[in-house]
Amino acid sequence: MAHTKDGFQLLEHKEYPQEEMLERAKRLFLQANERRTVREFSDRTVAKEVIELVLKTASTAPSGANKQPWNFCVVTNPDIKAIIREAAEKEEYENYHGRMSEDWLDDLKKFGTDWHKPFITTAPYIIVAFKKTYDLNAAGEKEKNYYVNESVGLACGMLINAIHHAGLVTVTHTPSPMNFLQKVLERPENEKAFLLLPVGYPAEDAAVPVISRKELEDMSVWYE
Repeated sequence: MAHTKDGFQLLEHKEYPQEEMLERAKRLFLQANERRTVREFSDRTVAKEVIELVLKTASTAPSGANKQPWNFCVVTNPDIKAIIREAAEKEEYENYHGRMSEDWLDDLKKFGTDWHKPFITTAPYIIVAFKKTYDLNAAGEKEKNYYVNESVGLACGMLINAIHHAGLVTVTHTPSPMNFLQKVLERPENEKAFLLLPVGYPAEDAAVPVISRKELEDMSVWYE
């Protein structure tokens, strides 16, 4: 790639004819529209290289000042997964038995969820996304990160899409509070748990609730 002055390089951009552009956009939408949240997993193995590549895809997300304030912890050790499940279910039990409002519980009924989280120990991989509230330089001094939640959220969105594109499934799990993940995985003080994603194949008899997605006119506003 050709370099210009002051640390910049010329953009390599591939443009497509209008018809091909439309077809590419349509194919991507149709594929993404097939994605579903899955809570019933198979314990079938998945090649480590696949997980490495979906993480690399996530790392291409934009971030404030290109700080890339994320860290992805990949757990395959069954003992650690068991500890995470026990702690997550403890917090979820409290959520379902007092912390959640009645409206919240009513909204969840159609999904058939409860405090049991067997997917944590069944799925071959658990990816825990951590947000780095700040960084530490070589001297141990704090360095600021910017738009941390937004940046990590973008990376996780790209990660979920990459998982689906690879032919695998996941569920976005956010046991609240999530502080136990920092302790179990022995992460430093500047890392806070953001999202837990079991990754693998769906169980053979996996079922998902019947849902609909908002139509374009219900989720976009055009000013023409």
